[in-house]
Amino acid sequence: MTRLSRRGVLAAALSATVLAASACGSSSAEAGNADLTEVSVALSWTPNTDYTGVFAADELGYYEEAGIKLKVIPYSSTSPETLVAHDQADFGFSYQAGVTYARAAGQDVVAVYAPNQKGTYAISVSADRDDIQSPKDLDGKTYAGFGSPDEKPLLEYVIKQDGGKGEFKSIALDTSAYEAVYSKKADFTIPVVTWQGVEAERSGKPLKNFAPTDFGFPDQYSVLLAASQKYLDGNTEVAKKFLAATAKGYSYSADEPEKAADLLVKANSSQLGDAELVRASQKVLADEGYLNTEAGKVGAQDPQFWTGYGSFLYENGLLTDTDGKALSAEPDWSTYYSNDYLPGGN
Repeated sequence: MTRLSRRGVLAAALSATVLAASACGSSSAEAGNADLTEVSVALSWTPNTDYTGVFAADELGYYEEAGIKLKVIPYSSTSPETLVAHDQADFGFSYQAGVTYARAAGQDVVAVYAPNQKGTYAISVSADRDDIQSPKDLDGKTYAGFGSPDEKPLLEYVIKQDGGKGEFKSIALDTSAYEAVYSKKADFTIPVVTWQGVEAERSGKPLKNFAPTDFGFPDQYSVLLAASQKYLDGNTEVAKKFLAATAKGYSYSADEPEKAADLLVKANSSQLGDAELVRASQKVLADEGYLNTEAGKVGAQDPQFWTGYGSFLYENGLLTDTDGKALSAEPDWSTYYSNDYLPGGN
């Protein structure tokens, strides 16, 4: 869901006024129960199955067992990366490009947990488009997008890899992009296949998907949990306990997808009216290997994701520093993420 919520380069230098207006909670504040430490998590969008593991961990008492009281900060106009970097949230949901843009621009943001072990994005067209059989057929067509700077170079790369020219029209429609494709006002878009893809199938408007990785594009983390290094250094044991409980929640989501989906709905009943969509989405995540590696691990980040996709962002001039200038040297990607706070260092 994260691509819906972060359009363009993240605001690396929001004013203190904006932050004050949007801030919720405080970092590692003691909860009402003196025996529990409050840990706040900022959402990057409205509740969906990206977050199932966190809500399952809370509903099943995993956080309480770890001495933690969870505080959820709802999605707002201030990005989770900014909230985390300015001590307004302990953890925040993001995605790989989001963390990369923010850290390159000087924000104190580090990815510490990967709920999904492979990307959930696809390049998609209506399933009844017989004239589009592969990405090269997208030349001359219209792309309904979201205004993020990484979209165009990704699409150009995939189309060219398939033998096309990488030439297409673009219109920024945000969440209206999906309806534009359904109604044939646009030809293709980039949905989250585990949510919009499932939703389209259930509504009788199935999509035909082209996975970028099938055409040599580096895989990326479409959802991540991030924290600031300042928070991690000052609250190391709390962070480890929180992520251990979170890992239990995502493991449960992989093993018991229907029950986990119901826990997500229970915790967000006013926002998740279609329980069957949630169950169907969670089933896809569990059955198609999104939640854990072949070895059964959850949460760990693969260095190749960071060097591969990170290099793509850098080589296309998409990363800017605190002054808004393109980076002149490729970052040390090992500083952008950490597995050190996972159970056993994972």
